[in-house]
Amino acid sequence: MFDGWLLSLIIWVPILGGAAVLAIGDRSPGAVKAVASGAAALALLLSLILWVGFDPGAGMQFVEKRSWVPTFDIHYHLGVDGISMPLVLLTTFATLLVVVAAWKGIEYRLAQYMGAFLIMEGLMVGVFAALDAILFYVFWEAMLVPMFLLIGIWGGANRIYATIKFFLYTFLGSVLMLIAFLYLRWQADSFGVLDFHGLELAFEAQILIFLAMLAAFAVKVPMWPVHTWLPDAHTEAPTGGSVILAAITLKMGAYGFLRFALPIAPEASQELAWLVIGMSLIAIVYIGLVAMVQEDIKRLIAYSSIAHMGFATLGFFVIFQAGLSATEGGGLLAMTGGYVQLISHGFISAALFLCVGVLYDRMHTRRIADFGGVINKMPIFGAFFVLFAMANAGLPGTSGFVGEFMVILGSYHASFWYAAIAGLTLIVGAAYSLWVVKRVIFGPVANERVDRLQDLDGRELTLLSVLAVAVLGLGLYPAILISVAEPTLINLLEEVSATLSSAAAR
Repeated sequence: MFDGWLLSLIIWVPILGGAAVLAIGDRSPGAVKAVASGAAALALLLSLILWVGFDPGAGMQFVEKRSWVPTFDIHYHLGVDGISMPLVLLTTFATLLVVVAAWKGIEYRLAQYMGAFLIMEGLMVGVFAALDAILFYVFWEAMLVPMFLLIGIWGGANRIYATIKFFLYTFLGSVLMLIAFLYLRWQADSFGVLDFHGLELAFEAQILIFLAMLAAFAVKVPMWPVHTWLPDAHTEAPTGGSVILAAITLKMGAYGFLRFALPIAPEASQELAWLVIGMSLIAIVYIGLVAMVQEDIKRLIAYSSIAHMGFATLGFFVIFQAGLSATEGGGLLAMTGGYVQLISHGFISAALFLCVGVLYDRMHTRRIADFGGVINKMPIFGAFFVLFAMANAGLPGTSGFVGEFMVILGSYHASFWYAAIAGLTLIVGAAYSLWVVKRVIFGPVANERVDRLQDLDGRELTLLSVLAVAVLGLGLYPAILISVAEPTLINLLEEVSATLSSAAAR
């Protein structure tokens, strides 16, 4: 059903819904909430249809291809495989949560706020579905605009500084990616991403292309040392902005490594894997330690996000030492674990930032020192916060455990020390998670403001319950995700392995 235009519906329904919300304006907040929620819910329903109709072993599916700019051979070309399809579903899922969460707490320009999220949703889905490099670049850059406005208008006191820093980091990194695309167009005589995969590029050219893509994707992940925009952006962003930044935007960089860097420049990826692995391990350990000394709950979660995303990139690039076989070594295990980590972090980070939003809406502070004994006044909230904090630390039975454990096991096939250093994050993560739980949730009631706290209302309870089901569901039954993504990851490993073997024989 909808095979020829389902992806277009998932992209354009929220964008048109955003336009409708903007047209309504702030004259009728009730209508704004209804239209925004309806559009977001319809996009999620369509992506569920996508999930149900998806065949994990059938490669690229739901393909749409229409001429867009014939003069330059640019196409409106969409499609999804096992790598991109779960990310599309995660995007529509997170956006609906954000829209519902904004029913309360946004006191001015509600229509623009809702409209920005809906438009950004369509653009982010476009990033994961685009099979034309220029179309991908358009979606990639265009989604910066609504996020720029969200932080700049509804952010905190230093929102302008954070907004400009966010924009400059991500935009400048992307310029190099565009130059790489133009070179690949010259080589392939096409902007088709799948055509790029078939190129046999010289080693020197691969190195330059890989470095250009690394600049774009490392900033987006973000990887150490180009991560500094993220804590500022999170600190100043409204709750919904932080949720989308952590749950979706960071995944776009990791997705770029899988879709572009590894299949297009496999020799360069192998040659420079040590660089990405080193940056990932530093992020896992050093940034984890930085998270421990934060005094702001949001900054702590933001730094922990950087550390957890380091697991994903470690899993993607350790394959060259762990083994490229689908049946032997730990390459597939590490890569699949890195991918599971992407989805898991989307659930956990969204939940934690929503929890921070619940506290901020009541006390208008995020300083850890201002809290204490919250569970005495908000027992249901306290239970959710402890669950999500433990999931963030990799507690077995939660989704946070699955991806990290798979990456550690896969890394062991490459090097004992990779696995040992990566395993330190379980200790560091537990330390900062337990530290924030102890200071915020437990202990005696800290002050009068905490004493006046009210527990979750029905809307907040529903949002956090849905995320708890997702975190526990993926933790207890990860096969629901792995069975979808793994066939595509196996194809990617085989493609990389064949290219490297061919290059070695030349």
